[in-house]
Amino acid sequence: MPLDVDVIVIGAGPVGENVADRVVQGGLTAVIVERELVGGECSYWACMPTKALLRDAAALCAARALPAAGQAVTGALDPAAVLARRDRFTSNWNDSGQVDWLTQAGITLLRGHGRITGTRTVTVTHADGTSTAVQARHAVVISTGSSAYLPPIEGLADVAPWTSREAAAVRTIPKRLVVIGGGVVGSEMATAFSALGSQVTLVSQTRLLPSVEPFAGEYVADGLRTAGVSLHLDVDATDVRRDDAGVVHLTLSNGQTVDADEVLVATGRTPNTKDIGLDHVGLAPGSWLQVDDALGVLDDAGSPVGDGWLYAAGDVNKRAMLTHHGKYQARALGDAIAARARGEKADLSPWGRHAATADERAVTQVIFTDPEVAAVGLSAEAAAKAGLKVRVVDYDLGAVSGAALHADDYRGQARMVVDENRNVLLGFTAVGPDVAELLHAATVAIAGEVPLDRLWHAVPAYPTISEIWLRLLETDGR
Repeated sequence: MPLDVDVIVIGAGPVGENVADRVVQGGLTAVIVERELVGGECSYWACMPTKALLRDAAALCAARALPAAGQAVTGALDPAAVLARRDRFTSNWNDSGQVDWLTQAGITLLRGHGRITGTRTVTVTHADGTSTAVQARHAVVISTGSSAYLPPIEGLADVAPWTSREAAAVRTIPKRLVVIGGGVVGSEMATAFSALGSQVTLVSQTRLLPSVEPFAGEYVADGLRTAGVSLHLDVDATDVRRDDAGVVHLTLSNGQTVDADEVLVATGRTPNTKDIGLDHVGLAPGSWLQVDDALGVLDDAGSPVGDGWLYAAGDVNKRAMLTHHGKYQARALGDAIAARARGEKADLSPWGRHAATADERAVTQVIFTDPEVAAVGLSAEAAAKAGLKVRVVDYDLGAVSGAALHADDYRGQARMVVDENRNVLLGFTAVGPDVAELLHAATVAIAGEVPLDRLWHAVPAYPTISEIWLRLLETDGR
């Protein structure tokens, strides 16, 4: 007989954990299925370990930006100490603490590979070859995340390339590292490994950080060059091979070649949906999952799968591929499933209790390069593509008193994108040392649709970098 439960969650990363937690808090029972480590990519191979790799270098740069503190700092980073701290944040890749949390939260864990095998049915194949069938009374949620995408570069598969996983879990810092990809992962890992002593080359077929305002990418490119990173932008990698001595040789579309000890590929993500039984619900294995406003999975015709029992949250639905947004979706979805189980109607109105509106209007992101990039909402380019009438307001962050006190020769820029018709903030981007802490004020203003006339009354403390808000409003002059 199958195990009966209210909700089945496939994938025990941060997204799956939050879905299961919210449905249990809503009075339902939940089983969560995981074939790897409970806690998922973010805990062991992404957010936490990569930021641990970056933090020491950021602190060292901050100290060296002040004359007295800079004189007190001697020597270089100790890579072994950095890696040891990284290991603490991953609990040495042991998930017992996360498993304990599931138990305390009242969530049942089934270890193994979960596949949909029928309506509201998931079969879990365990490591010993046995299997358990689980039947859901209300919903099945797919939260299996994504993996690194390997592009079809000649010879790439034969050189044992690193992905973000190998980079995050590295044990030995290579003397020379070539990074293919100029997005967030590529830029952050170029920053980290350069600080840890690698001679880094970054190759990108686009400008650096193409998803954010161009000026932010330019600041980061300058920072990487200053750190000694060699940038090859707007070119492709066409061929990769490793010789008998173990050296990787990369050929570029402009005819240049790059030699390195390891190659890290950071060219995007692919959904973890190849072997989860999508064929049993009429969907193509390995595909991204299209969802409606309720995060219900849709078929190719745009109709709910079955009678609407299948949901997808996090990377697999490609709405906003960031851990914090996946967890945001999970909270809304878990509460909505519990509400429907009680016979209540979910509130899916914009900014409603069960709507993931921020995925469309207020996506937040911090890029932990040197300098940092913080962005929320729409860029000027995205707003123009959406057909919105906007005005763009820029200001030199280095001219703000709080920034000048924060670090000598502070360099940075901030931009707000304003809706001309409603006079509310649509987007905000800042680049510069420690701008991450500016972000939530912008996020609140966008999510709250606060008119700029009211923002004049949000007085920034002096002298802080937050004074940038006053300067932007003064520059706007309205």
